[in-house]
Amino acid sequence: MGYQEFTIEGRNAVIEAFRSGKTIDKLYVLDGCQDGPMMTIKREAKKQNVMVKFVTKERLDQMSDTGKHQGVIAVAAAYEYAEVEDMLKAAKEKGEAPFLFLLDNIEDPHNLGAIIRTANLAGAHGVIIPKNRAAGLTATVARTSAGALNYTPVAKVTNLAKTIEDLKKEGLWFVCADMGGTTMYDLNLTGPIGLVIGNEGEGVGRLVKESCDMVASIPMKGNIDSLNASVAAGVLAYEIVRQRLKA
Repeated sequence: MGYQEFTIEGRNAVIEAFRSGKTIDKLYVLDGCQDGPMMTIKREAKKQNVMVKFVTKERLDQMSDTGKHQGVIAVAAAYEYAEVEDMLKAAKEKGEAPFLFLLDNIEDPHNLGAIIRTANLAGAHGVIIPKNRAAGLTATVARTSAGALNYTPVAKVTNLAKTIEDLKKEGLWFVCADMGGTTMYDLNLTGPIGLVIGNEGEGVGRLVKESCDMVASIPMKGNIDSLNASVAAGVLAYEIVRQRLKA
């Protein structure tokens, strides 16, 4: 599984990349350029929340491999997604009970990267993310994961609730993080387990939550009511690690 960044140069190529659903991480545009094709490109970038940097012609010339950038260079991220079966196989080969992270619509790439890093450090066998309404494996995610993306497989699935039901047949139990749950210290989190973490604002979706066997909450003493998704993932993951070490 290797990560590389590649650049796409030229107006038509960049428009095509956006429309084909490629993950564009950054867009470099010639400052002051306002013609039709460029407006189309900027519109696509806005629609997909891509960071646009306005730069000089000299800067674009420096970045360009082809010398034919036409005032625009996009930086795309390429990453190989894994299959859920590979994760279970990896656990089996290591002689460990499967430990997976499932992320319900994490939209912030920094959070996604941080969670992949935590998954790696906690010894999880993989991370599962939904295809829609969630951050994909962009360069930002790769950077924030601090190299963990090279070791921790990530799978994309169409339906998280269905994936949970399928994995239950493989013997996994599922615990989701939610404010209203049982204190995590009072739950048995040993054995084959899937940790489900919800979106930064809304938490875990109803259907996904209903598919889980347990709902865990993190005891909090402070004056603010919630933890960042990646911090919550870390706290729960390490309670799972603690229980696995003792088991």
